[in-house]
Amino acid sequence: MPLFHPPPLPAVRTIGWMQPLQWLALGWRDMARAGWVSFAHGLALALFGALIVAVAHDRFWLLAGALSGFLLVAPMLATSLYALSRALERGEPAHFATVRAIWLSWQRSHRGVWDGSYWCLVRFGILLSLAATGWVLVSAALITLLAPVPIHTPMDFMRHVVLAPDGTLFALWLALGSLLAAPIFASSVVSMPLLLDRRASLPQAVLTSWQVVVANPGPMAFWAVLIVGFTLLGMGSLMLGLIAVIPMLGHASWHAYRDLVDASSLPPRASLNAPANGGQEVRA
Repeated sequence: MPLFHPPPLPAVRTIGWMQPLQWLALGWRDMARAGWVSFAHGLALALFGALIVAVAHDRFWLLAGALSGFLLVAPMLATSLYALSRALERGEPAHFATVRAIWLSWQRSHRGVWDGSYWCLVRFGILLSLAATGWVLVSAALITLLAPVPIHTPMDFMRHVVLAPDGTLFALWLALGSLLAAPIFASSVVSMPLLLDRRASLPQAVLTSWQVVVANPGPMAFWAVLIVGFTLLGMGSLMLGLIAVIPMLGHASWHAYRDLVDASSLPPRASLNAPANGGQEVRA
C-alpha cells in the first residue's frame, strides 16, 4: 500500500503563445473598471519601492535584497487585486470593502485552524519571503567571491559586473538567478488565485501551478518575460510606472488562472460580497 497519496488536482488547459497578451488586455480593463481602488495598490507599492531606494541606495545588498523580496512576494501582495477581478467577473461590487475583506475577513471564523486549507495564503507568502532571502544570500556570496573589486553600491555592480569586459561573472549571475527563479515562478504562477478562489491545500495549489507550466512551457515563458519586463519598466521610471504596472499584472494574473485551470472539481470559497448572480460561477 503506498504511503503517500497525492492530492487530487484540478484539470489544466493548454493555451496559445499569444494568450498572455489577452491577459494583459483583460487586466487593463479590470484596472479601469475597479478605478481608484486598483490604482491605490500600484501607488502604495510604488511609494514602498521609492522608500526602499531612498533608504538603501548606497547599500547594494540591502537594496538588492529588498527589491528581490518585493518581486518574489508580489503574488501574495496582489491577492486583493485577484479578489477585485473575481468580484467584477461575478458582477459583484469591486470596492474598498472587497480589499478589506480579503485581508481581514475571509478566514475570520478559522483563526485557530492551521491545516491544509486555512491560512495557506500566509504560509505561501512566508515561503516566498524565505526564497527571496535565500537568493540574496547566494547572490551576495557569488559576487563577493568572484568580483574583481569590492561591490558596495549599485554603480559598482553596474561597472564591475554588468559592464565588465568579459561578462563571465554577469552571465553566471544571470544563469544562477534564472535557475533559482524558475521553480519559484512555476510554484506561484496560479497558486495564489487558486488558493483565493477554491478550498485547496497549499500542496494542491503548488502542484497545479507546476502542472500548468509543464503543459504550457512556451506561453508560460512568454508570460514570465512580460512580467519581468513590465516590472523593470515600472522600476526604471523612478517607480512611477508601477502605479499602473502592478494593478495591470495583478488583474491579468487572475485571468491567467481562469484560462489555465479548471477548478470546478474543488469546492469554492465563500464570496466576499453578497452574491449578485445566484451563486453561479461566471466566466468573463
